[in-house]
Amino acid sequence: MKVSLNWVKEFTKANLPIGLLVDKIGAQLGAVDAVINLGERYQGIVLVKVVACEKLEGSDHLSVCQVDDGGKVKDVERDKDGYVQVVCGAPNVRAGMLVAWLPPGTTVPASWDGEKFVLEAREIRGQKSNGMLASAKELAIGDSHEGLLELNERDGKPGDDFVKVYHLDDYIIDIENKMFTHRPDCFGMIGLAREIAGITHESFTSPDWYRNQPSFAKGDGLPLEVQNELPEQVPRFVVVALKGVQIAPSPVWLQTYLSRLGVRPINNVVDVTNYVMLLTGQPLHAYDYDKVKALSEGGKAVLAARNPHSGEKLTLLNGKEIEPRAEAILIATNKQAIGLGGVMGGAETEVSSDTKNIILECATFDMYSIRRTSMAHGLFTDAVTRFTKGQSSLQNDRVVVKALELLEQLAGAQLGSEVIDNDHANKSAHVVPVAESFINQRLGLDLKGDDMATLLRNVEFEVGVNGQNLAVQAPFWRTDIELREDVVEEVGRLYGYDHLPLKLPKRDLTPAKRDALLETKAAVRAVLAKAGANGVLTYSFVHGNLLEKVGQDPNDAFQLSNALSPDLQYYRLSLTPSLLASVHTNIKAGYDEFALFEMGKVHTKSALEGNLPVEFDNLALVYTASKSAKAGAAYYEAEKFLNELARQFGLQLEYVPLKSPSEQDVVFEPGRSAQVLIKGTSESLGALGEFKVSVRKNLKLPNKTAGFEISLPKLMRAMNAKTYVALPKYPKVTQDISLKVKAEVTYGELETALMTELMKAKPKNTQLDISTLDIYQRDDDTSHKQVAFRVSIASYERTLTDQEVNAFLDQAAAALKNKLAAERL
Repeated sequence: MKVSLNWVKEFTKANLPIGLLVDKIGAQLGAVDAVINLGERYQGIVLVKVVACEKLEGSDHLSVCQVDDGGKVKDVERDKDGYVQVVCGAPNVRAGMLVAWLPPGTTVPASWDGEKFVLEAREIRGQKSNGMLASAKELAIGDSHEGLLELNERDGKPGDDFVKVYHLDDYIIDIENKMFTHRPDCFGMIGLAREIAGITHESFTSPDWYRNQPSFAKGDGLPLEVQNELPEQVPRFVVVALKGVQIAPSPVWLQTYLSRLGVRPINNVVDVTNYVMLLTGQPLHAYDYDKVKALSEGGKAVLAARNPHSGEKLTLLNGKEIEPRAEAILIATNKQAIGLGGVMGGAETEVSSDTKNIILECATFDMYSIRRTSMAHGLFTDAVTRFTKGQSSLQNDRVVVKALELLEQLAGAQLGSEVIDNDHANKSAHVVPVAESFINQRLGLDLKGDDMATLLRNVEFEVGVNGQNLAVQAPFWRTDIELREDVVEEVGRLYGYDHLPLKLPKRDLTPAKRDALLETKAAVRAVLAKAGANGVLTYSFVHGNLLEKVGQDPNDAFQLSNALSPDLQYYRLSLTPSLLASVHTNIKAGYDEFALFEMGKVHTKSALEGNLPVEFDNLALVYTASKSAKAGAAYYEAEKFLNELARQFGLQLEYVPLKSPSEQDVVFEPGRSAQVLIKGTSESLGALGEFKVSVRKNLKLPNKTAGFEISLPKLMRAMNAKTYVALPKYPKVTQDISLKVKAEVTYGELETALMTELMKAKPKNTQLDISTLDIYQRDDDTSHKQVAFRVSIASYERTLTDQEVNAFLDQAAAALKNKLAAERL
């Protein structure tokens, strides 16, 4: 974004030295890419009057001119009347015209950015030429090289400095566009002047025509109709027809304003629209009224905003023919498209030298639509640059007021219709309440509310101060102020971030507490991986079909309104279904026997704290074997992993039949599943078992598939509840005991009863453990089963003898015989 410092100074002082001002702009407004001293390239150029002009003998295009510079230029040859001779080849040169003269020793401005061309006095066909008379192109003001740039005598007199007359003693400050992504007001000179006033702590007041609500006279003579089929994408569409327009080159002052900011002058009408755009940041477009009317039906000009019809094509001002994308905003008559809204006008309705009547359009377009259209067609214009920043629709009528004033002044335009304002924009004022302390805490400052209000009022915010509370209302052109944090940023920027205290925050060196759950997860992961299981990470979201396949009710799960994909509709009720869904895929990949485990969070609608769902951290494991010949049920293979986990953590588990499965346990087969308890307590960790036939069928699982799902926090609490028990220093004695019991006595009952009796009978100050060796049932005796246990015992006081161990084993066996009719083998 190029800023003309002289143009800015028309609205505010900006009287800091250029270096300091550029530093402040870079620190408080936007990164400065370049600073151009525009006045340098126009030094030495003066206004002259051609007092005599005669054709050069022997040439069909050269003329010998005598020019009056008021005696301004020194060291140049003059005639007896004090005039200077210049040979000129311009077709429009004539006596009496006021032009720009480049004396010998001056540099042609158009060559300034390349290889500089310095003029000198030289002979041309026998006639001495002292420098040259300049065209618009040579002065780097426009592209015209067909004739001299004719100046208006009201602008200056012979001998005046060209640079002073047209205020070209200017600095152009080029600010990076990305800095103003959310600041559409900064794409106009008024907005930039306001910001420069703000960062230099000056009060700014916008021009009356921009600040005040306008009113329009009613014109007639040019029938005009406006249609808006896209009120959401075109929230404001202001259109007016103007008659009696006289197309001509713009005044030189206007051409210099455009050229110094990189816009090519074309004619007075187009130049006015560009000038107002550079002034306010609001693009406008002018159409030839009679061409629009000829392309409309009904005897009047119709201007409509709509989407393209299928297969519709449009030829743009640059000559490119496009087929607009389906969602593009088109400007059209009631017959055909005539422009690509917010991007570029159409060639068929272009303002030309024959234009007598025009239509002026000042619209607001959806910034996202314009960006997509621009990218789709590779069209990047000054209008696109501004429309993609989101202009305020509240400025449109004010911009039209200024454009009408200039068009009347420079092109003789008169109202040919009423000003049609198709307005669907939201005009509600937005007040942001914010506390003085809220701003100071975030900036590290100690400003008073009144000081903050002054900073904001300098850039035309409305601020009410009530004690230590501020009520901030942004002006209509500021579309980026919505939150308290926006006000904080504004105060900090206007005050100057370089004034913020350079104080490092205090750092607390207290060591952070260890996260017990994370440590537990790491330990679990290490144990299971060492045992041969594979850790996986699946999505926390599942398809409703998966829940139904495992017997869970989707109505119990939280459903996502903005699912990442159709397959991720619900938050899972448990981890096990996600693991089961991965089994068949791995079997197809060639894996025969494996175990998968995962740790993660689950939710259910039945568990809420207030209105918020409770998160459960679970551990799930699935063991499967599709072709394994290993003997034994899948239940015990899954149990091995859980027992190994318990052993490593120093826990003892107990398994009891699963009677009332919860939402996560419905996947298990009744009679082949168990509730997992911490031995000696009623604390349930979860469930373990083989999966239902329906689950195996629905998910194409091998028959030999089992798993478990337990609560990690409960496991962690059980680990933390353990107390340290020193190991005996004397050797342990190990003996086996085999018991025959009735088939209906469960293993759990037998194991608990044995442990109870052994604890009663064992010697004092000893440590005792039991483990299961085998469970066996003879083919010829199905009413009984035989269970073998290994008993290990060690004393803290001495080495035990085999006789002592046999004695208390016999005592325990006798007690079991009375209690469970257990026979010792």
